[in-house]
This record gives sequence, C-alpha cells and structure tokens, in this order.
Amino acid sequence: MSPRLAVLALLALAGCGQAERLSRIGRAPDMSPMTNPTEDPRWRPVTMPMPQPREAPPMANSLWRSGSSTFLRDQRAAQVGDLITVLVSVQDEAQLQNRTQRSRNGTEAMGVPNLLGLETQTRRLLPRGANAESLVNTNSAGASDGNGTVRRNEQITLRLAATVTQSLPNGNMVVMGRQEVRVNNELRELSVQGIVRTQDIASDNTVRHDRLAEARIAYGGRGSLSDIQQPRLGQQLIDILSPF
Repeated sequence: MSPRLAVLALLALAGCGQAERLSRIGRAPDMSPMTNPTEDPRWRPVTMPMPQPREAPPMANSLWRSGSSTFLRDQRAAQVGDLITVLVSVQDEAQLQNRTQRSRNGTEAMGVPNLLGLETQTRRLLPRGANAESLVNTNSAGASDGNGTVRRNEQITLRLAATVTQSLPNGNMVVMGRQEVRVNNELRELSVQGIVRTQDIASDNTVRHDRLAEARIAYGGRGSLSDIQQPRLGQQLIDILSPF
C-alpha cells in the first residue's frame, strides 16, 4: 500500500470514530434503551462444573420438602427474572516502582599486514591511500536508563440492582445489571455481572460484590469531560506505532 493510500485509510478510520462525537455536539449523551441482557450479541450462557444431580426421595406426611431453605416464602432472588441488589465497595491501593539501567561499550579493529605473502596484491585491490594494517576500526557505545513508578488509589462505593439471567443446576445464579446516570452532559455507566450463591444473599436481598464469582465490574462514562481526558486519536496512534 502506498503512503498516500495509508494516510487516506487512517483518515477514514478516524472520521468514522469522530462521526458519533460530531453528531452529539451541543446535546447531552443519549441513554441506552432498556433491553433484555440475553439478547445482546455478546451475551453467552455460563457453563460451570456441576455436581451430579440427586433426586430427593418422597417423604410422606411431611411438610418439609428437600431442597427448600425455609417453610415460608423466601423474598430473596431465586429464579430467572428476579432482581437482586449488588453492593459494590472497591478500595484498591497499589504502589510499584521499577528502574532499569544498562550500559555497553565495544571496540573492534582489524587489519591484514601479512597474508601469505600476498600483501602487495592486496594493496593493489584496495582503494588508493588505504592501509592494509588498519582496514576496519569501529567503536560503539550504548546506554539506557528507565525509571517507572505506578501509584494508584481507587475507591468506589455503589449499589446496583441486577437481574438473574440464568439458574445453574447446582443452585447458583448468574446475575447481570447495568446502570446509567446522566448529570448535565456527562453520562456515567456502571455494569456488574457474575455468579452468586443463594447462601450469600442477605435477608434484604443484597449481595456484596466480593461474593460474586467470575465478577465483571465496569465503571466509566461518556460525555464532554471524558472526551477531554482522553488523548487525541493522533497521539494514541503515535503511542502504538512509535518504536521509541
């Protein structure tokens, strides 16, 4: 591909990405419509290792049914379509520091003062003024110094209502929930999904996020403030392609 075609292709890709941003100049971001999570093309049923099914023997003249957790109706989420509140409380703090130093020097010299008595013939083959005793003389030096520091402190406290999208054979449930909050021209998005045990659901139908297996928690936003915090497309392209 010629350089001109490559530049045109990059401009076309950039234009496609900017079209959506240009279409909402002067107005707040649109909220996503409420949809069935299982109709999302990216949704996939969850398959987990399951114990062998066991049939409960019938018990005559007994009010207790095997597999029940209480005599009375339990108001906690128990089947597909029920709602459950996920309590997200993330407090993450990490500090990393790394430094690498490297130095290298090299010197090479080569000459042919004597070569089986063919020195005179060698001088004829060499350019005028060349000295056979010092044909090659090279010097090289290299040094690198890298210093990196990562310091992160995050705290997120949220409550999110999720929907039970799947009931696994062993009683565990797959939950998925999304929440969008728009303040002026900034749209904040929160999504949670994972697998929860019925034993971990509290009496008020809530579950902590650290009780979710295969948890996927995303918190971000769209809008004018988020756009300003993102580097420009050209800068992102340079960061990816630049070898230095």
